[in-house]
Amino acid sequence: MDGRTAILKKIGENRHFFATGGRIPVPDRRRLLRRLERQLRLGREQVFSALNGDLHKSEFEATATELVPLLEALRFFIRRLPRLAAAKRCPVSPLNFPARGRIVPEPYGQVLVCATWNYPLLLALEPAVGALAAGNRVVLKLSDKSVKTMQFLKRLIEECFPEGEIIAVQNELSLEELLLEQFDYIFFTGGAAAGREVMTAAARNLTPVTLELGGKSPCIVDRDANPKIAARRIAWGKFTNAGQTCVAPDFLLVHRDIREVLLVELRQAIREFYGDNPVDSPDYPWIVNDVHYARLCKLLEHGRLIAGGERNPARFCIAPTIIDAIGWDDPLMQEEIFGPILPVLEFASHEALFSLLADRPKPLALYCFGGTRRFRAELLSRTSSGAVCFNDTVMHFVNPAMPFGGVGASGMGAYHGKHTFDTFTHYKPVMSQTTWVDWPFRYPPFRGLKLKLADFLTR
Repeated sequence: MDGRTAILKKIGENRHFFATGGRIPVPDRRRLLRRLERQLRLGREQVFSALNGDLHKSEFEATATELVPLLEALRFFIRRLPRLAAAKRCPVSPLNFPARGRIVPEPYGQVLVCATWNYPLLLALEPAVGALAAGNRVVLKLSDKSVKTMQFLKRLIEECFPEGEIIAVQNELSLEELLLEQFDYIFFTGGAAAGREVMTAAARNLTPVTLELGGKSPCIVDRDANPKIAARRIAWGKFTNAGQTCVAPDFLLVHRDIREVLLVELRQAIREFYGDNPVDSPDYPWIVNDVHYARLCKLLEHGRLIAGGERNPARFCIAPTIIDAIGWDDPLMQEEIFGPILPVLEFASHEALFSLLADRPKPLALYCFGGTRRFRAELLSRTSSGAVCFNDTVMHFVNPAMPFGGVGASGMGAYHGKHTFDTFTHYKPVMSQTTWVDWPFRYPPFRGLKLKLADFLTR
């Protein structure tokens, strides 16, 4: 049996499992999660090797941005799953007295999780782990990029889930072919264009969808910001993973009074982090492949170079780059950059800033350094984004207590921590009524005391 046929057979078996009332008991889910956690810890060196081979991630960056958040998610579900999966009592209306109500968490069934390549370990396994914790079975479509990490994931999943609780699909089936199958939920991480295709396919079967997309996340630096701290945190958030991060600051909006000072501090921060020649730094990642490298090189043709711009085509590496002298119609401002290029625009007043932001699509994140309490309140009320982070970048992503997701063009739905369990769970209301009393008021004919009761209840 070839790989394609074997996967389709497993998908059919999973569909039959749920159609015939199959469920994965909570103790079995925890056992599977513990097995995955154990194998990830044993395979740390393989993880580091794969991520370094695909994206030149250092061991520290791989640990901090992929392995630790994933292990935290596993520990959260192993510890909290009995409580999350338990039925909970809920009140009932006086009209239902003396009934009892409860909410029963149940899995959707067979879930399709579409992984992406920029954080290939974390963004594949974190949603898949949450879906499994909620009692679903998962078809995990791996990216065709970050090849070494995807090969590691394929081996890991086949070893940890031989019964098909999670099925890893690499090149055996394309995403388009998978979308022809019937799923009970689809979770997609990727670009907006592919997200539209996923949503169109899901609409054919009225399948619920979570879309984790991206967009051009602005970073505002007001005149009273601390320029040194702002520069360090912006440079870190932007150039981690060579800018290949969906929540990286996509462009700067800097108050004109602080612009020159901030640019000096940004250049200093880049030099401090990656040395005088970042393309040779062991701590600086590379672009994933030649296609994305060529796309980013073309964007470098626009604007005025403030810092960086060095390239190494043999490694698909572009140094951290800052560019100004661009406008809103420039190619750099038309779509998410998803690379180590940071355009700089300026504003003269808060009203001008709000005017600049007003017609932009809703981003995945909005960052702001400095600003008075009144300005921050106004920023929250006059803008819409997946998240807002003051005086930092990206770090809200690692907080499991906060839902992570977009709004509008940057996506729909959210996950992380309990929110991941909620995403992959249908909370089924169950009401149990007694038979020892049967109130006559709801039955026709409706005359006399029944009409008087209706009149009383509506006053």
